Amino acid sequence: MGLPGGDGFDLAARLRAGRDVPIMFLTARDTVEDRLRGFALGADDYLVKPFALEELLARLRAVLRRTGRLDRVIEAGDLIIDEQAGLATRGGEPLELTPTELRVLAYLVRHRGLVLSKTQLLTQVWGYDAYDPNVVEVHMSALRRKLEARGPRIIETVRGLGYRLSPR
Repeated sequence: MGLPGGDGFDLAARLRAGRDVPIMFLTARDTVEDRLRGFALGADDYLVKPFALEELLARLRAVLRRTGRLDRVIEAGDLIIDEQAGLATRGGEPLELTPTELRVLAYLVRHRGLVLSKTQLLTQVWGYDAYDPNVVEVHMSALRRKLEARGPRIIETVRGLGYRLSPR
């Protein structure tokens, strides 16, 4: 709630005035009055700290489902990707991905558990017909580094075949 130049209530009112976006309050302010004020300003949900990450993710999915945005979001474990918004998070923390890294990750998530060859990735993600393994390897290395800064390794190399996102 404590934001520079205002509070979460002010921000929610400004967001609701100009856009149709889902709003979820995550706050330590737990009085009934605060909760009612949040909902009166258009909040889709209100979650009081401390909370379990699993509960936050379930509530986010419910808000996205109710607002018709869930189909834009893909998930794999603690990884959430919104391609249209150009956003990805892991463990609730934002990932600073390039547009290409985001497309590669989204493709891996949509095909999790399957081994994807470098040729498949080049064709489907980059739209290349020619084979340049270095393009895939460089992007995969950068993507792994960013993902592993937030959790265990989830992209596996299958020697001689390609890459696979862990099926969990």
